[in-house]
Amino acid sequence: MRILISNDDGVEAEGIVELATAIGSVADVTVVAPDKNRSASSASLTLDSPFRCKQLENGFYQVSGTPCDCVHLGLHRIMQSRVDMVIAGINHGANLGDDVIYSGTVAAAMEGRSLGYPAVAISMASHQAKHLKSAARIMLDLLQRIKDHPLDGNIILNINVPDLPLEQIKGVKTTRLGSRHRADTIVKSQDPRNNPIYWIGPPSQPQDVGQGTDFEAISAGYVSVTPLVVDLTAYQHLEQISKWLDN
Repeated sequence: MRILISNDDGVEAEGIVELATAIGSVADVTVVAPDKNRSASSASLTLDSPFRCKQLENGFYQVSGTPCDCVHLGLHRIMQSRVDMVIAGINHGANLGDDVIYSGTVAAAMEGRSLGYPAVAISMASHQAKHLKSAARIMLDLLQRIKDHPLDGNIILNINVPDLPLEQIKGVKTTRLGSRHRADTIVKSQDPRNNPIYWIGPPSQPQDVGQGTDFEAISAGYVSVTPLVVDLTAYQHLEQISKWLDN
């Protein structure tokens, strides 16, 4: 297999190194990732300026752009010939519920799927993850399953792994997205000249953590696997909206 790996934490992040090492034991891996942390960059592309790319001593490609820039460049210029899969991660920090809207990790996988390739996003449910090898091993096991049972054309898998030793993880659950409270996370401060400045604060607390959610699985010590669709059309509401417009 030939696999493109990217992330949003940056090309030197411990998670992407761990993932590339594990997957590289069974597949031909190319790593193309941002030159710095691009967390919460979502599906942005760099359109107002060029971006640069250089190959590092470890063979990874470092790009002065977003995760989606990296996926485009990796698929169309660096790897060139047919790729079997795009994997984004291992992200430092969970991508649960509403997080997927903002996540550069999930966006990188979505971009790969939009360009016609099976794609997976994998994250550790801790920003100070101690057990990245657990996530790498789980991705390695799932890789064979995906190879034997290819994903449908419109979905990616969003995988979250509890920060536990592999033997303490209880299993794997298929989940739906939960959601967070609609809280005000804007933090106001001042610059050295006493002018107001604002920061986007930490994510709000979970709200929908009910049965079957990704939040529930992680809190119980399970790996969460959530299928996400690339096509955002709400097909079940097309008829309703058509009637509303006709009236």
